Amino acid sequence: MSEKIDNVNITEEDEGMDGGRMVLCGANSYDRKYYFNKKFEKLPDSIQKELHIICVLFTEEVGGIFTISFEEDGEICLDVRTDESDITYDEVSAGLMIGQIRSNRTELFESLTAFYRVMILHEDPSEVLGEEIKLS
Repeated sequence: MSEKIDNVNITEEDEGMDGGRMVLCGANSYDRKYYFNKKFEKLPDSIQKELHIICVLFTEEVGGIFTISFEEDGEICLDVRTDESDITYDEVSAGLMIGQIRSNRTELFESLTAFYRVMILHEDPSEVLGEEIKLS
């Protein structure tokens, strides 16, 4: 099974990897699709729904293809891509909205980072939870 988000093809075989990043979820305003990586299905339904809302609202408001992914070290990455022919996409609004999402969802992203480091990277939970998680 494969789902396409712009130039990012995600299949079960590659486990949601995109350029070294593990994609958590994303939405595509052009195809009107949402993707959620099944590796994270253990996340509570309320968090899965919140991520869905964040992604879809972003693409409805700004356009493009919006993804939330993890760097190899567990750092959260919010990324937006656009089709070259999209004249309605506003880069300034996208940047502002990403900043707003980061500031309004700091606690959510800290929890997701901890989840990723413990459940996916298999780091020691006491070490992960004992240190301050930084968002860039």
